[in-house]
Amino acid sequence: MNPTDLWKLAWRGLTRRRVRTLLTALGITVAVASMVIFLSLGEGIRKVFVEQLGGIGPDIQVSLSGFTQGLAPAPNLDQKAVRDIQGLASELGIRTVTPVVMTVRGSLDVSQSAVLYGLPAAQGVGAVFPNTRVTLGRLLTAADEGQGVAVIGAKAAQNLNLKLGSQLNLNRRNRVKVVGVLAPESGLVDSFIFLPISTLQRAEGAEGRVSLVAVKLDDPRQARSVATTIGERLNLEASTQSDFLSFVERALRISDAVRFGISLIALIVGGLAVANTVMMGVFERTREFGTLRAIGARPAFVRTLVLSESLLLSLAGGVGGVILGLAGIWAVNVYTQQLAGIDAAALTPRLVLLALGISLLLGLLSGLLPARSASRLNITDALGRL
Repeated sequence: MNPTDLWKLAWRGLTRRRVRTLLTALGITVAVASMVIFLSLGEGIRKVFVEQLGGIGPDIQVSLSGFTQGLAPAPNLDQKAVRDIQGLASELGIRTVTPVVMTVRGSLDVSQSAVLYGLPAAQGVGAVFPNTRVTLGRLLTAADEGQGVAVIGAKAAQNLNLKLGSQLNLNRRNRVKVVGVLAPESGLVDSFIFLPISTLQRAEGAEGRVSLVAVKLDDPRQARSVATTIGERLNLEASTQSDFLSFVERALRISDAVRFGISLIALIVGGLAVANTVMMGVFERTREFGTLRAIGARPAFVRTLVLSESLLLSLAGGVGGVILGLAGIWAVNVYTQQLAGIDAAALTPRLVLLALGISLLLGLLSGLLPARSASRLNITDALGRL
């Protein structure tokens, strides 16, 4: 029998119990879709960081503990580090040195959260993010230092319902007035609220301390060697953009493993459903398999036939899972676009291949026991069953 006839026979065997086959395929579809959606979050966030942060931000970020404190380190670095780095400027080809205070304005409602980013008003937002443009009002000026003013990103303005002239409460004692709204630029920076550094230091009780020092170089290609020199001479953690992206990649790999582990539970349940469906089919078709053996079919043929049914069932569920996962990814991105102006999920070719590959592996493993049972049927006993 040629392979085409074998697959046709396998499909006919599955469609004899259409409702049971459909329910089993739906179980696999849901399991694969959940895996696709979970893992697509990691793929989407990777694209966001590589595309949106690869060409913006400081060439070097100097802090006390690197990225071990997360993306918004606490203001625990003595501000004299700024002067120390400025002292190396001419030797290392440093163009600008910008002290930064960062803190997260959290909320139970994620859409109400934002990143507060304090930097010297005289240097302005362009010192770290040179491509930012103001669409309403103005940017920070030297006269704003220490004043209660802020320039907000487009997405922060939308989520917090702020406009030019609005008041934003930093805490019970400190509030700032919105003097500028930035044009949409980057999904992440759009969620930032920029303030004069002394204003944010006062609000956070962090006078004389900064979260990090942002360094721009005359030649960004020298970032690695300059970072190494700063780290050795000043006993500080100096990280480049590539270090930051590597840190993000490691963090995402850990989160990918966690999400895959959660998905694996659903996949195992789906595999058991496939095994149960195929095994029941074997028991119901005992006489059929016995007849096949009686007319000369070898045990290997019967085994291959049952495995083909299992693979077809899992492949159908896998394709359905990818399609359902694509719909889920679309829903996730609609939400994250409204929240932060980014696509947090992405269906990449390697993710599609992973989903289909796992589906086929699931079908193969689920069909091994039923296939073995079918190939070992005794011809006499099989033909004698009603």
